[in-house]
Amino acid sequence: MKMGNFGQQLRQIRQQKGFGLNEFAKEIGVSPAYLSNLETGKTQTIQLEILSKLQQELNMIINNDVSENDHTVWRTERIGELLMNLQRTNPTAANYLMTMVEQGVELFTVGSWDIH
Repeated sequence: MKMGNFGQQLRQIRQQKGFGLNEFAKEIGVSPAYLSNLETGKTQTIQLEILSKLQQELNMIINNDVSENDHTVWRTERIGELLMNLQRTNPTAANYLMTMVEQGVELFTVGSWDIH
């Protein structure tokens, strides 16, 4: 699930349940601005604690296996976008980070590391 789709679904369910933005934000322990940004897709990250509260308060069904996979895909795409932006402003830093990621991935996939 893309975060934008998640946000749209979140807003729709919140409104159907009759919760206002400010009161619901307070209920789940976030600022109204954060909740608004989450619903509009401007915020691209969500803590598992907040996700759990949303699931409880709105009876949202969240498939953890699918969510985790989608979240990994989303993070990978986001890292790519961030690196491309960094490449434009600071090519040396972008190259350094890409090299470190490549070496790290190779270490864990080719090496004898077994981390779970």
